[in-house]
Amino acid sequence: MTRRTPHEARRTPHEARRTPHEARRTSHEARRTSHVARKRFGQHFLEPAWVEKAIRAIDPRPDQTFLEIGPGRGALTRPLAARAKQVIAFEIDRGLASALEAEHLPNVRIVAGDFLRRTSEFVLPTSAFRVAGNLPYNISSPILFELLGWHASGLPIADATLMLQREVADRLVALPGTREYGVLTVLTAYRARVERVLALAPGAFRPPPRVHSAVVRLTFHPPATPARDEAAFTYLVRAVFTHRRKTLANALPKKGQTPYPAAAAVLARAGLDGRRRPETLTVAELVGLADLFSST
Repeated sequence: MTRRTPHEARRTPHEARRTPHEARRTSHEARRTSHVARKRFGQHFLEPAWVEKAIRAIDPRPDQTFLEIGPGRGALTRPLAARAKQVIAFEIDRGLASALEAEHLPNVRIVAGDFLRRTSEFVLPTSAFRVAGNLPYNISSPILFELLGWHASGLPIADATLMLQREVADRLVALPGTREYGVLTVLTAYRARVERVLALAPGAFRPPPRVHSAVVRLTFHPPATPARDEAAFTYLVRAVFTHRRKTLANALPKKGQTPYPAAAAVLARAGLDGRRRPETLTVAELVGLADLFSST
C-alpha cells in the first residue's frame, strides 16, 4: 500500500486528476483574484457583470491590434485577446503584470511599467492600432494628452475607448459656454470626435470608487481647421483658459504688462467681441485667434 503525504490526503478526487498545467492555471487565478487594490495606483477593478458590456462598446475585430492601458487583473485583456489579433497591455503594478504574463496568452504582450514613462526600448505599432483601458482617475488627463500627442506626431492611432471618471467624461463632451468646457475639451475636439457610450455606477468596480464613471470613445481625425502653428494654438488655449472668467480682452497672453500683440487689434481682425469670455469660443474661433497671434 502506497502511503500518501498529508497534503495528498487532503486533496479532493478532482484535484488529484488535475494536470500540472491546470494546477499552475489555478494558482495564477488565485493569485490574481486575491490581489488587493492599491490606492496609490488608483486601482478599481471592473466587475465581471460589466465586462461584456464594455467589450460590446469597444467592439474588437480579428484583424485589429489593441494597446490596453491598465489591464489590472485582465478582465478586459482576455476577451480582447480572444477577439483581436494582438493586445499590448501596459500595467504599472508589477505583481499584476507578472500574474498576467504567467497565463501565457499567445497574442498578448505585457509591458510592466508606467505607461507615461515608457522606455525607448518599447516601439509603438507602425500600423493602425486601437486603444482601450480603465484609466486611473488621478492620471486620466495626462494619458489623454499623451494619446492626442501620438496622433499629432503621426502615429496611426484609430480610436480610444476608455473608462473614466464621469467628471472627466463631462469635460470631454462639453459644449462652449458651459462650466465643463475647457482646455481638455478644446484640445481633444481639435483631433477627435468624442462620444459617451456607457455609464458606470460605483458598484461596477471593486473596490467601488466614490464617484460615477463613464466609457467614452475618441475617434481620431485630422483637424477640421488646422492651425498654422499647433504649438502656438496649444499655448493660446492654455493661456486664455487660465483666466476663463475674464473677458477675452483681458485673458489674452501678455508680454510684461501689455497684451502681446495688442489684444484689441487682434480681436478686431478675428471678428471677435473682446467682451466675450474664453469659454464661449468654439475650436475654430480659437484656431483663428491663434493663427493671428502666431503671424503678428
